Amino acid sequence: MTDVKTQIDETVKSNDVVLYMKGTKEMPQCGFSSRVAGVLNYMGVEYTDVNVLADEEIRQGIKDYSDWPTVPQLYVKGEFVGGCDIITEMTLSGELDTLFDENGVAYNKEAADKIREANA
Repeated sequence: MTDVKTQIDETVKSNDVVLYMKGTKEMPQCGFSSRVAGVLNYMGVEYTDVNVLADEEIRQGIKDYSDWPTVPQLYVKGEFVGGCDIITEMTLSGELDTLFDENGVAYNKEAADKIREANA
């Protein structure tokens, strides 16, 4: 498990934005992963996706790494942000914009505003 933890740690710390998810950003394989990937894709965020379905050790390892029981999991600049519900709330409140701004992560502000307008 140590090798998996090291692999996860390196991935999280060497990429600005990482989404551990079921499936890929092009083809999510669960609704929760699809929602988070959809938000990031729509907002034009460059991110690394890791398909936990492709590797059982990663699938369990990411849960142990974050001490969070579910996938998807979003990391920004090496820090765990949250899962689907948290990312949804942060998107709708504007907190995700602030997080990206504070960490120098490029995104389309207009797209973020459109998500909020559509869900108002």
